[in-house]
Amino acid sequence: MYGAVKKKESTKELILCTASELFQRQGYHGTGLNQIIEESGAPKGSLYYHFPNGKEEIAVEAIRLMKEHVLEGAARDLAAKGTAVEAFQYHIHKIASEFEKKHQMEGVQIGLIASETAATHEALRNSCQHAYADWQALYTDRLIAFSYDKEMAKELAVTINAMVEGAVILALTSASGSPLYSVAKQLPSLLNK
Repeated sequence: MYGAVKKKESTKELILCTASELFQRQGYHGTGLNQIIEESGAPKGSLYYHFPNGKEEIAVEAIRLMKEHVLEGAARDLAAKGTAVEAFQYHIHKIASEFEKKHQMEGVQIGLIASETAATHEALRNSCQHAYADWQALYTDRLIAFSYDKEMAKELAVTINAMVEGAVILALTSASGSPLYSVAKQLPSLLNK
């Protein structure tokens, strides 16, 4: 999603897309403004024009962009099947298959930014918290649509989100989507009423 930038995209979008990709791949602290400028091809002045508060402002916007990308894909995935088990397995299989194709988790790696900045950057912690809350709200809504009680749906949404996030970290370290497939395989035990 982030690597292929269309010619019609604005300089601001180009900077954001490049920064998003770099933050996902290298983390917040491993990515510098000069690298964002160099890899985006944007003039240095335009970075400061669009993001006068610097790297933290870019990261907040990048998290928002990643969140929207994940929400769009997850909503499509979860609407594609007739039962909760089928829908969530399908969703997790799609994430795993993307990992298998790309050997990276574009659009999913907010966890890297969250873990390295939560104690030191309140704005980034808040952005990550809102992203996770929005994903969990989507999961909750889908579970309610599949006739789960509202409170149970909320708890299951947090559980599934935590399982996916943990599996993403394991998938990255093992360079394999198999941890995600394992999570998907265990979903019937969790979701069958």
